[in-house]
Amino acid sequence: MNDGQKEHTSPSFGSVKLEQKGFQIWPGFLNADQQAEIVADLRTVAHTAPFFHPITPGGKKMSVRMTSAGRLGWITDQRGYRYSAQHPSGASWPEIPSAIMNVWNAVSDVDRAPDCCLINYYGEGARMGLHQDKDEGDFAWPVVSISLGDEGLFRMGNVERGGKTESRWLSSGDVVVMGGAARLAYHGVDRIRFGSSRLLPNSGRLNVTLRVVG
Repeated sequence: MNDGQKEHTSPSFGSVKLEQKGFQIWPGFLNADQQAEIVADLRTVAHTAPFFHPITPGGKKMSVRMTSAGRLGWITDQRGYRYSAQHPSGASWPEIPSAIMNVWNAVSDVDRAPDCCLINYYGEGARMGLHQDKDEGDFAWPVVSISLGDEGLFRMGNVERGGKTESRWLSSGDVVVMGGAARLAYHGVDRIRFGSSRLLPNSGRLNVTLRVVG
């Protein structure tokens, strides 16, 4: 943990009773200066690996724009969902910024570095349907997610489709960890409160997800 990182003794779940063991929310984990540092780092990442609109295997354009950093990046097109060592342009992905790695090291409680830092940008009206993170080769490692910018309504489901889901608004600086039984739980972002944060000049939400691909 670096000198600027806030110290946290335990995660807080607020008023939401998320039943999946291994699911943790760290509200306000990053202060304003730390958030701004990460956003600046992400601009550098996007200069090398520009944001693009992914296409699902069914040919539908997703409402989010995305890019990645790290050894591998997550991509989707009509060939399917997968990890790739190259941006769709053919360029290699840039390294994961150290400020983002500091978050992983502080909350993941593992001695393995992530292979992929997936960066999703949610503009006005963007959302992410319920899905599992299951394209990795080993599910023993947690997924760490950082929220930056506008508030997003995060929804958590079960390890199988259907059943009761629970929701919580995530604010800029919040960090989510999905490990253990929650590692393969369905989750998504139903909507954002566009313009609710001043962190990004043109509003919107950035979601930074760290994953071990294996």
